Amino acid sequence: MTTTTADEPMFQAWDVHKSFGHVEVLKGIDMSVERGEVVCLLGPSGSGKSTFLRCINHLEKFDRGEMWVGGQRVGYRPHGDKLKELNEREVAQRRSGIGMVFQGFNLFGHRTALENVMEGPVVVRREKRAVAEQRARDLLGRVGLADRVDNYPSQLSGGQQQRVAIARALAMQPDLMLFDEPTSALDPELVGDVLAVMRQLAEDGMTMIVVTHELGFAREVADRVYFMDGGVVVESGPPSEVLERPREARTQAFLSKVLA
Repeated sequence: MTTTTADEPMFQAWDVHKSFGHVEVLKGIDMSVERGEVVCLLGPSGSGKSTFLRCINHLEKFDRGEMWVGGQRVGYRPHGDKLKELNEREVAQRRSGIGMVFQGFNLFGHRTALENVMEGPVVVRREKRAVAEQRARDLLGRVGLADRVDNYPSQLSGGQQQRVAIARALAMQPDLMLFDEPTSALDPELVGDVLAVMRQLAEDGMTMIVVTHELGFAREVADRVYFMDGGVVVESGPPSEVLERPREARTQAFLSKVLA
């Protein structure tokens, strides 16, 4: 787990840039997320939201700028008066304090729900199987799947698979949870169950950064909303301001299309 103190943000980013070839996807992102805060990232496809999220977890290397999670610099460590890129083992250790839930569920198809949730603590953290199993059972119960522990992903609905994925991320006892459009691959009738789990996490005080198109969730749960477009933050603020009284024309145009 990370070691942030109560008086510093859980996450900070300054002037983060990222390009793929000649295409600049992130053009200088600044962001700060306090402990226990829920931040939603909104914006059209291709605006850089998912890339930014992947940079936080070091699934993508950013080209310029700084990111800090829990008082630790993302991707690098001090080496004399310079910075040295983390090796794979160090990246994995840092990443263990950050949970991530993807659009696709990314479950192991040959493992049961229980085994999927146990995998990280046993393999990465070398926890005793009995300890990991009890936590996995507790977490699957927490997401409403106590009766599905022995089911394989193919025996679960999309919404149930996504809730297993959330339990799997929580099993590593993260300080920060990242959600990359967690309901976009679900049929409409399955979205509510996943959002209900996320609402409960927010109520329990989990720090969360959520890429989503679910405006209702952002309005009800988020402490702050960031609207991104073209690789920049166009505007940010409380959902009551950004969603109800957006200042910028790009935000207004996006919301009018989504609400229509």
